[in-house]
Amino acid sequence: MSEILLLSVVLITLALFFYSLGVWAERNARYLKMWHVAAFWAGLVFDFSGTFAMYQLSKGSFDLLELHTLTGQIAIWLMLVHAIWATRVAKKGSREARKKFHRYSLVVWLIWLVPYFGGMFMGMRS
Repeated sequence: MSEILLLSVVLITLALFFYSLGVWAERNARYLKMWHVAAFWAGLVFDFSGTFAMYQLSKGSFDLLELHTLTGQIAIWLMLVHAIWATRVAKKGSREARKKFHRYSLVVWLIWLVPYFGGMFMGMRS
C-alpha cells in the first residue's frame, strides 16, 4: 500500500469518526453544542484532506459526471453548509433551533455515507 493511499484512508476514516461523533452526540443530546460544531468542522477538514489525497492518486481527470465524484462533491458541499449553519445556530440561534438542528445533521450524515461506502467498495474491487 502506497503512503499516499494509506494517508487518504486514515484521513477519510478520521472524517467518519469526527463527523459521526458530532452527529450522534448531538442527536443523543437533542441540543446543538459548540463541541458538536467543532466535531463537524474536524470531520469536514479530514474529509476534504482525504479526498484531496485520493485525487492525487487518481490517474484520470476530475469528472463530475462519474457517480462517485458527483456524490462526493454533493456530500462535501453539504458538509460545508452544515458546518457553517451549525456554527451560526450554536452562536446566535434560538434554544428551539438548537434543539431541532439534529434532524438536519442526520440527513447530511446519511448523504455523506453514500460516497464513503461507495469509495470503500471501489477500493475493495481494485
